[in-house]
Amino acid sequence: MPTPIILTFDEIGSETLPLVGGKAANLGVLTAAGFPVPPGVCVTTEAYRRVTERAGGLDAVLDALAGTPAGDIRTLNELAGAARKIVLTAPVPDDVAEAVRHGAHGPVAVRSSATAEDLPHASFAGQQDTYLNVVGADAVLEAVRHCWASLWTDRAVAYRAANGIDHRAVRLAVVIQEMIRAEVAGVLFTANPVTGRRREAVIDAAPGLGEAVVSGAVNPDHFVVDTATGRITERRLGDKRLVVRPLAGGGVEHVATTREGTGDAGGPVRGPAGNTANRTDESAAGGAAESAAGGAAGGACLTDAQIRALAQLGDRVERHYGAPQDTEWAIDADGTLWLTQARPITTLYPIPGHAGGAGADAGDTRIYFCFSVAQGLYRPITPMGVSAFRLLSSSASRLLGVPVPDRYTGAPIVAEAAGRLFLDVTGIMRSRVGRAAFPRVLDVMEARSAKVLRGLFDDPRFGVTRRSLRPALRRAAGVARRFRIPQRTVRALLSPATARREAERVGTDLPARLAAPEGATPVERLDHAERVLSGRVIPLVPTVAPGAGAGFAMLGLAAKALGGRARPGELPTVLRGLPHNVTTEMDLALWRLATRIREDREAVALLLTTPAAELAGRFHAGALPGVVQRGLAGFLDVYGVRAVAEIDLGLPRWSEDPTHIIGVLANYLRLEDPALAPDVLFARGAAEATMMIRTLSARAGGLRGRFVRFALGRTRELAGLRELPKFYLVTALGAVRAELRIVGAELAARGLLPAADDVFFLTFREVRAALTAPVREGLPPALADLVARRREEAERELRRGHVPRVMLSDGTEPEAVAAKVPVDGALTGTPASAGTVTGAARVVLDPVGAYLEPGEILVCPSTDPGWTPLFLTAGGLVMEMGGANSHGAVVAREYGIPAVVGVTGATARIVTGQEITVDGTSGTVAVP
Repeated sequence: MPTPIILTFDEIGSETLPLVGGKAANLGVLTAAGFPVPPGVCVTTEAYRRVTERAGGLDAVLDALAGTPAGDIRTLNELAGAARKIVLTAPVPDDVAEAVRHGAHGPVAVRSSATAEDLPHASFAGQQDTYLNVVGADAVLEAVRHCWASLWTDRAVAYRAANGIDHRAVRLAVVIQEMIRAEVAGVLFTANPVTGRRREAVIDAAPGLGEAVVSGAVNPDHFVVDTATGRITERRLGDKRLVVRPLAGGGVEHVATTREGTGDAGGPVRGPAGNTANRTDESAAGGAAESAAGGAAGGACLTDAQIRALAQLGDRVERHYGAPQDTEWAIDADGTLWLTQARPITTLYPIPGHAGGAGADAGDTRIYFCFSVAQGLYRPITPMGVSAFRLLSSSASRLLGVPVPDRYTGAPIVAEAAGRLFLDVTGIMRSRVGRAAFPRVLDVMEARSAKVLRGLFDDPRFGVTRRSLRPALRRAAGVARRFRIPQRTVRALLSPATARREAERVGTDLPARLAAPEGATPVERLDHAERVLSGRVIPLVPTVAPGAGAGFAMLGLAAKALGGRARPGELPTVLRGLPHNVTTEMDLALWRLATRIREDREAVALLLTTPAAELAGRFHAGALPGVVQRGLAGFLDVYGVRAVAEIDLGLPRWSEDPTHIIGVLANYLRLEDPALAPDVLFARGAAEATMMIRTLSARAGGLRGRFVRFALGRTRELAGLRELPKFYLVTALGAVRAELRIVGAELAARGLLPAADDVFFLTFREVRAALTAPVREGLPPALADLVARRREEAERELRRGHVPRVMLSDGTEPEAVAAKVPVDGALTGTPASAGTVTGAARVVLDPVGAYLEPGEILVCPSTDPGWTPLFLTAGGLVMEMGGANSHGAVVAREYGIPAVVGVTGATARIVTGQEITVDGTSGTVAVP
């Protein structure tokens, strides 16, 4: 049976997506479900295929597009223009032309419907063209031709490239739909696209056709409705100074209303084939709910009854699809409500879920804190990385005296969404102790989250229900007794050197505790990896942390003793150039290697002219110049367990792939000014800290001054140990990863996995099941499909632009609700390292391969130790997250560079090359 060229909406279902594209598939599904959809037909992708197969030169353009990086916009645009020209000039077969003309009845809307469009992960809104009020068969055919060509608009090509969608795999269908002469039209989101709150309808409406709202050409009326109750919670009237109306002969006109201050009326927009068919861009639909409201313009264009009817219609559509929807609608002169389009809202962040449904009671709003973001990790964590964290959380829960029924599931507070880890902190926020302590902990590691959580204190849903201190004190006392924390703290204060030796001894003994027995079977290696995560890692924290805790306690006591005698920014100066910090020592070790390489001109030339990935291959082959080969091997022997995003054991360590470190070495070699050398800056910071201790103690005077000198001295002796627990944790993760790589290789050799590294896209439970399953011939399709699907999901999630730091179980992001625009363009955050610097910004979203000119200001989402080599050439630091004691803040202080952290929207508001001023004392970033 031949593939049809035309299908009516009644003949279209979700299974016809490859033939009709996303828009038409949705309209067919809605029609079949009985929704009020204007009737129409779809010109299928078969017509596009038959036209483009006659288009000479298109294959060459597609080949060129396949080899063009997403960031090469100029080349993408040139190729897109060539493709458009080819498609527009391609001959249309007679039977295709006749079928299209036959489907044109009366005034119609001609809409593009791509096969990669209106999908759950990518809406493609506005990427292809739409033509309104097209009249006449020839005009419809010409509009269809232009829709086909619009598959190759600059924006559509760039969007596909950015989302990793194969240009060859995309086809275009065209919807020809009866035109509704709308009296009022607009968009409806069934969930709030700004705050994320589900079950909250957001409606933008304006008189005339919906193009005025969709295109952003008018300030519409804006309404928010609680879907469950029908209560209109927000009503904001726009100026509605532009109305789009259909013309009798075809096409549309843009008419300015006759209110004072209104601009001139816009005339009809000439469309294809001389027909006044207006082409509309739908790209503003996703942001329409954010339109700024003008003054009231003669009252609302919708009655309350119509607003509630729209909310109810949206609720029905959402329930039908099982997910929030972005819809377009129109109301005609008879008052009939029509649904003209529906697509998933792709920008909403998924609501975190508990494994096995544990931890969240039905109807009870929960608070989820993003642990991933707090660790500076915006990318998704691999399934094995999540599985490892669940085992670690089980261990931590047991240590605190809270039993866990299933260690694979993890502690009840652990949740996950879109590959990121969340903690259900509802119980903590409802506890008197938790409410007092948890935000204070976040103040020094993730201040923005602390501010968001404090903003929920007055929410009656999260009122304090557990006031007794006894349970928390009992658990704390148990941990303190078991790990002799008071004794360790006192010993650290009496003899910091002894505390450091004990902490280092733990690290010395660690490899023996982490290694699996020689000759272990894959199952035994898996057993060992689980034992390490379930019982040997978490106890390292209370064993090692008391020393650093004592140091920061002394800093707090010194601050109290000084009272108002310490000026803003002075106490943080004491933390500059902190000794005994394993991360700082790592960075300086890398710098010392760079200084040795400088003495070998050939080695320097090689590192500066050869791609880092190629050099990494030479390193593994033992083919680098001697000074580089030996020096890098020595560095990796100590620090090779580290990585960017290192808390995810599913990601390669530097010892496996040293590309990033080699790139950092090359950047160090570009540093020419001796005054900016990292060791010089570190020594200068240490000298400034010593001088500040003298100044503060002298200012305090007498016995108080002597105490301040002692306390701050102990701070410098001990606070640098703060990085050691995490280093040991990462060391353990590296050891577990090494065991799992061996297990993965065995599974691949048995034909149970396509490749060894696919083991990291499974969980511990799944790996155990694969190891113990009966031996079968060939690769089990279910396992291969699971790995492939998870890899695809991970690739998609890597492109996600926003991860909430706190969200509620109804989808609300409290930070979005409370967001305010900074005054006078200044961005505000938490002061992290005192001082002021003005310089060119360098926005870096991923440190791998990043290059920072000396003196540039690093602007980034967050940092972990993988970022810190960039600090050595940075003139300042701006981070979107973090607190005064977060990793990036500490390193910035140690290197003596001004820093502000917890700056909302920094990477979006600031652009590379822009001159900005960072005031690390007041916590502001001046942006022109």
